[in-house]
This record gives sequence, C-alpha cells and structure tokens, in this order.
Amino acid sequence: MPDDTELLRPDEEHAYRLLVRLSAARTADLARVASVPQEEAANLLELLRAKGLATAGPVFQPLPPDVALGDVLLRRQQSLESARQVLAGLSEEYRATARRRSADHLVEIVVGADALRERLRDIQNTAREEILWFCRANPVAMRGMDNSEENPALARGVRYRAIYERALLDMPGELASILDGIGAGEEARTLPTLPVRLAIADRSIAICPLVPDGDHGVGEPTAALIRRSELLDALLALFESHWDRATPVLQSAGDATLVEAERLLLSLFVAGLPDKSIASQLRVSRRTVQRRLERLMVLAGVDTRTGLAFQAARRHWLEGEAP
Repeated sequence: MPDDTELLRPDEEHAYRLLVRLSAARTADLARVASVPQEEAANLLELLRAKGLATAGPVFQPLPPDVALGDVLLRRQQSLESARQVLAGLSEEYRATARRRSADHLVEIVVGADALRERLRDIQNTAREEILWFCRANPVAMRGMDNSEENPALARGVRYRAIYERALLDMPGELASILDGIGAGEEARTLPTLPVRLAIADRSIAICPLVPDGDHGVGEPTAALIRRSELLDALLALFESHWDRATPVLQSAGDATLVEAERLLLSLFVAGLPDKSIASQLRVSRRTVQRRLERLMVLAGVDTRTGLAFQAARRHWLEGEAP
C-alpha cells in the first residue's frame, strides 16, 4: 500500500504529466510515450489511480491534482506543526536546564605553557569580530612579539583592543612590538596594573590563567577556558571598566615630525613611565625627554607636570588632536 503522506515519486510525476498530455491512455499508450515496459506502465497507472490522480482503466484519464493531493498536503502540514511544537518544547527544556549543566561544559582547564599558547593561537585564528587582551608584565605563555596571529587577524577585519600593564612597556622590545600592532590597526591602552591576565575572543570564549603571579615557576601554568556563561559576562564587564579608565598608547611614524614624536612621548608620560624609561623606549637622551615635556607644558599653559597631564586629558591630545 502506498504511503499516504508521500506525494509523488519522480517516475509517478513523469507518468502523470504524460497522461495529462495524452488526455486519456491505455497501458500500451503510456508504455510507448514513456519508453518503459508495459508492466511498468500498468503499475504506474495503478499507483496514480490509487492516489486519486487517474480514473480506473482500461482507459485511464487524469484527475485534478489539487483535489487528490490536498488531503496529503494537509496531513503533512499538521505533522510539521506537531513536529514544530515538539521542537519548541525540547528547546525550552534545554534552555531551562542549561544553567544547571556540569561546569565541565562551561569551563575547561588547560595545563602547560605549550597547550596554553596553542589555545591563544586558536582563538585568534578562529576569531571573526574582536579580540580583547589584558597584557600583564612577565607573560606566562606568549610575549607580544611572539604573537604572529594578530596581524593576519587584523588584516581580515578582527578588531583588537589591548590594555598593557605599565611595567610591560618598559621591558626590552615590548613597546616596539606594541607600536607595530598599533600600526597594523590594534587599539592599545595602558594602566599601572591589571587584575588578571585575560584574552577574550568574539565575546564567546575567554582564557584566564589560574595561577597567581607569585606562584609562577611552581609547576606548569594552568588556565581556564571559559565559554558563554555569567562568568564570561563578568570578565567582559571587567575588561570594559578597565578600558574606559586606561590611557591610549599612540604610535610615532618612522620619519615622524616633532609633534608626532611628542604625542608618543606624552602618552608614555601620562601612562606613568619615568623619564629614564621614556628616553630608553624612544632612544633619545633623558634631557631630550625633559626638554620636550617642558615644551608641552608651555603649549598647555601650565608650569607643572601634573598640570600637563590634566590639560592633555582636557584637550583630548591623546585622542588624535595634536598639541
């Protein structure tokens, strides 16, 4: 017996179209125009009759398909609606119990510097929209200059926002690496200290080391891989609150004018680096740093460095308006 929820097989549809063109046909007629054996033609005509698409033989005539197949379509629609209701119920049950799932589904523990480094590379290679970084001094698994995944990600349109701990800017080679990233499109800011090390990709997955800095060197580095959860939401809020308070780090071009160089100097000064460190990073003398700061104080109309920092913020000098 044919399945009453099935419409037409391809060979049945073809036979019905031929019958419509013929207006009426015997088994031999259909076998001839369809180029099939008479036994097969007889079987097809009987199937069409059983589905209400043809009259009984020996001369078969086509019947309207909307009448014959209307009930089948209605049953299919009812079956589909029933399936949708079941799906909606299952989805609601899943959502209701999702928060009660084992923490193993939300947090994965990663052990070892190599494994942690690979996860940091993976989340950058698969990121589509944004990477957020808390970069503390003395990196555990990956230094900025070793992060070869950032530039390709920036090139394909991934936004990078990084906050660097002040002490990191004073480490050999780190500022140059940061400036390279800024030149490629990274948005960089700095704060005196950061609460944790953190990397977040597309607001959907985060990596956060679990071992306090004071315990580094004791055993393998350990980190948590955190997926969508209230914990991840808290880490996102933590990043945004620090981003709002952080000081922008600006880039000085290779053949920069004096004003561009001073803007970079100013950003390092506002970040809290001492004159000696600024001079080392800019590869100028300490006296040159002091002289340029004095010039900026004159431009700002102040006679103290505290006043310079205040005026730099008030006049938005670190947001693109040159002094």
